[in-house]
Amino acid sequence: MDEVKRILPHAHNEKDNNLVEKMPSDDTIAAVADAMRQLGDPSRLRIFWLLCHCEECVINIAAATGMSSPAVSHHLRLLKSAGLITSSRNGKEMYYRAADNDMVFKLHHTIEEIARITCPE
Repeated sequence: MDEVKRILPHAHNEKDNNLVEKMPSDDTIAAVADAMRQLGDPSRLRIFWLLCHCEECVINIAAATGMSSPAVSHHLRLLKSAGLITSSRNGKEMYYRAADNDMVFKLHHTIEEIARITCPE
């Protein structure tokens, strides 16, 4: 599909139209919106924050958050589909950790700034 140049019909100056040209792609906006939607749930936010600091299995995440293993598995699936976490297998056990990408790093930093907490040593 050909990209259409977007202009603001009521733009006050060229700067306003330059802003439209710099607007992120629809795919980028959708990915960020999905990540933020997933982190809008307190349980997922708690799990995400934990996995930004360590790699854990479902049982340990459940114990740390006071949730059932099935509930944790549900939240992990959503976080993984949003690209916020990754998993790896060690024997029969799956281990989860925060994804290693710029968006995850910035979200982690933002969460800690807003909550006024610091990373554990």
